[in-house]
Amino acid sequence: MEFKIITKNEEETMMIAENLETEKFAGMVICLEGELGSGKTVFVQGFARAMAIDETITSPTFTLVKEYSGEMTLFHMDVYRLKEECQTVGFDDYFNKNAVSIIEWADLICECLPEERLEIEFRIIDENTRVLIFKPFGKVYEDLCSAVL
Repeated sequence: MEFKIITKNEEETMMIAENLETEKFAGMVICLEGELGSGKTVFVQGFARAMAIDETITSPTFTLVKEYSGEMTLFHMDVYRLKEECQTVGFDDYFNKNAVSIIEWADLICECLPEERLEIEFRIIDENTRVLIFKPFGKVYEDLCSAVL
């Protein structure tokens, strides 16, 4: 099952993230995939804005994980530089907390991801237009996509 949404600007991408945030739950894992500049960090900014996180959200490229406090803890991960070393990071410690984890470049660490998760692929159409392809893994994520998208 896949869901596709076309966004015409960054604000629309942020609104999609805000809609998903309304259904957040402890242990939620969202995996973002797509080339540089496709909107992954913009999505996280929208999600964080809806969680009442006031801090500026930037890609944690050199720190791997940034933790933000809001209505619930948000772990924002960028695993672009990690590649195949994910086994040593202990991602399960993040995924099993009372928090939401959003991972940029998640396709680079597939073997470390939980079986149940939401994958979102970002495809660039032109300077402003993106196609977001939602792939839910597990019933809770299927229900989430059906309810929100």
